[in-house]
Amino acid sequence: MQNDRLTLQDPRQQYPQPPFPRQPQPVPGLAQQMDPQPDHGEQSYKGSGKLMGRKALITGGDSGIGRAVAISFAREGADVAISYLPSEESDAKAVIELIEQAGRKGIALPGDITDEQFCRQLVGNAVSALNGLDILVNNAGVQKSYPSILDIPTEHFDRLMKTNLYAMFWITQAAVPHLKPGAAIINTTSIQGYKPSATLVDYAMTKAAIADFSKALSKQLIEQGVRVNAVAPGPFWTPLQPTGGQTQDKIEKFGSEAPMGRPGQPVEIAPVYVLLASQEGSYITGEVYGVTGGTGIA
Repeated sequence: MQNDRLTLQDPRQQYPQPPFPRQPQPVPGLAQQMDPQPDHGEQSYKGSGKLMGRKALITGGDSGIGRAVAISFAREGADVAISYLPSEESDAKAVIELIEQAGRKGIALPGDITDEQFCRQLVGNAVSALNGLDILVNNAGVQKSYPSILDIPTEHFDRLMKTNLYAMFWITQAAVPHLKPGAAIINTTSIQGYKPSATLVDYAMTKAAIADFSKALSKQLIEQGVRVNAVAPGPFWTPLQPTGGQTQDKIEKFGSEAPMGRPGQPVEIAPVYVLLASQEGSYITGEVYGVTGGTGIA
């Protein structure tokens, strides 16, 4: 793919297409170990000042969609704090370096968001380090494929709920008092919240909840001038997939069922987050934006 994103290209061939090699990784996984390597915008994303001077906190900002959003926000002029698990330090370090190369402040905040105290401290630490908060992106998530509901252990179900739902609630609750008119909250839901797969019963229910949470909260927070929206990705090439989000046989053909014929690369969804965070999205609130390679969320 050419680095110039303005060049007219056939989107079907713009990025790698399946088949892909099997590549199991332990949870939470590292982007640097994926084959092919995901494009988070390291070379391809060019900013234009849409978020100049903004201060953003992104959960799950070390890899996948969160990494692409962190890179795009920094290149649009924002200072960025990212949260991630300590085991993801190598990926996170690379993101912080990219943020700083863009001339912005990058703040690394490792920890486990299934812990309520950490979630609340996370927001406080981000506000302190950034000297404020204008944008919150609740992106971190857990996904694991199970062939039957009978196979889902309570331990996994509990961690899934705390990661995908409790953490979003705790972090948002802690962030709201810091958000001024013009600020934005963006939550990552999924096509699974609308068109769930049989093997992702528990994950799909959390993503449906995130969409409704975003719509309901938007009605509250617009009263203080804060917009709330969500983004619903389809099949995206991130560490969430090879670490158990999909079976290895599905990894080989991942994205092939989308009309585009391939999975999305994280950089391809980042501009939607930029729009929803920027003043250019000033009349957008309570919406869910699907980025699904043609499958749709309707």
